[in-house]
Amino acid sequence: MKLLSLFLLFGACVSLELTSANWGKETAGKTVFVKFFAPWCGHCQAMKPAWDTLMAEYKDHKTILVADVDCDAAGKDLCTTHGVEGFPTLKHGSPDGLEDYDGERELADFQKFVAVLKPSCSPSALENCSEEDKKEIEKYLAMSKEDLEKEVKTSDDAVDVIEKEFDAAVEKLQAGYDAIESRKKLSLKEIQTGGFKNLKTVFVSKGGVLKAPRKQEGEEGDEGEEGVEGEEGEEGDEGDEVEEVEEGQDDLPDDVPDDVPDDVLEEEE
Repeated sequence: MKLLSLFLLFGACVSLELTSANWGKETAGKTVFVKFFAPWCGHCQAMKPAWDTLMAEYKDHKTILVADVDCDAAGKDLCTTHGVEGFPTLKHGSPDGLEDYDGERELADFQKFVAVLKPSCSPSALENCSEEDKKEIEKYLAMSKEDLEKEVKTSDDAVDVIEKEFDAAVEKLQAGYDAIESRKKLSLKEIQTGGFKNLKTVFVSKGGVLKAPRKQEGEEGDEGEEGVEGEEGEEGDEGDEVEEVEEGQDDLPDDVPDDVPDDVLEEEE
């Protein structure tokens, strides 16, 4: 226990916390693996021992930097710059072009990932670029900031158009769904009025057995363990309904008149 405490203390001592002030200096010429966190975040606290161990292992590494960014303190600006919205967020790659890390989050997973982390291609590290990427970056480097801004805006506008088209399509589908659902409810209401309820009641009184109510979409519960519990609960409910009908038939006649329509059992609820 004492050894573990000393190890964690050692990890805290060698950890590096990045801010806007030291970002350029600490990340220069390195491929980075960064954890953006908030001190109050429970998942961040749970990850801290593994992450501190990883930082200790790569302390003073020549080409790889593993570090922290506190989004509630001096690193807040960095979190905004890199579009951090949740905690912890892990990013890796070139300091000026970070990518999201989507792997598992145990120490062994981090170690395996960093072990094969290659130097990133970037304007400050063209030696790590393929010939194609190098030519493209050099083309952009030759452009003025204003021209680059126009190119970025053109790309952003194209993305916005795609997003708006998608939203409009989803809205149209939702409107169609709402209309279909309204027609369904109206049709069922028309069927269930005008004596239909009494028809079923008389049918059951003569020993008829109605088909089980049709399950509506979404009634089976969520996926996963909760979904399994939800399904079991529903099966129990159906069993109760059948039992009640059967109990109610104890004093009913055994014969059912021939003039009862066969399709009554097929009527919707």
